[in-house]
Amino acid sequence: MAIFKSGNPAMNVFQNTITIPGSGVMTERGTLNKFFMLFLLVMASASLTWKAFYDGVDVMPYTIGGAILGFITAMVVIFKKEWAAYLTPVYALFEGVFLGGISAIYNNVFAKTAPGIVTQAVLLTFGAVIAMYMLYRFRIIKVTEQFRSIIFIATAGIAIFYLLAIVLRLFHVDIAFIHEGSTLGIVFSLFVVCIAALNLLLDFDMIEKGVAAGAPKYMEWYGAFGLLVTIVWLYLEILRLLSKLANRK
Repeated sequence: MAIFKSGNPAMNVFQNTITIPGSGVMTERGTLNKFFMLFLLVMASASLTWKAFYDGVDVMPYTIGGAILGFITAMVVIFKKEWAAYLTPVYALFEGVFLGGISAIYNNVFAKTAPGIVTQAVLLTFGAVIAMYMLYRFRIIKVTEQFRSIIFIATAGIAIFYLLAIVLRLFHVDIAFIHEGSTLGIVFSLFVVCIAALNLLLDFDMIEKGVAAGAPKYMEWYGAFGLLVTIVWLYLEILRLLSKLANRK
């Protein structure tokens, strides 16, 4: 097996990928088909924990378990891209269990103050995905090296900040505006939602460049996986933002 390499810095994700003879190459249609397959798996497992919640089951252990197992699976996929075809469906199922549980909890907590908060979050998420795709497809926003670097740094900063907040919480120190509906809290959430949405442009660009470079077929799964991860993050941040707005009413 040969190592697939690209001299283009924009294609760093494809460096050290393994070309499997006879397996074919990455296509946009193949990536899209695999994304829809993963999406259906997410919806299927999410419906189970959603239904379980309203049947009176304590879904918190399943929600937390789905989040942890999904994170572990995602880390393996990131470092072992050639396993993506086998692990991304597993990731989608775990992530669905988590999303179904957390969505049901939000829906129940805000049933009176913000009825339909989950439906609103879903619609806004898909609206953002479509908008970002149009901005990318018509090159209204171009994914340059500088743009990619800015979004990467901002995303890494948010991840580090969230990790710091989790560590501080273990010592009973809360960074209040992450969860509260204050002006600062809402501005913070708006910023994170914007960065999450802009990450979609990087996903679209990664898929397009992978196709152009003739990346291995299994990278369709990896491209679909990356897109799903970003959309899940975007949905959760929109849900958090809507909950903050509801708390201000």
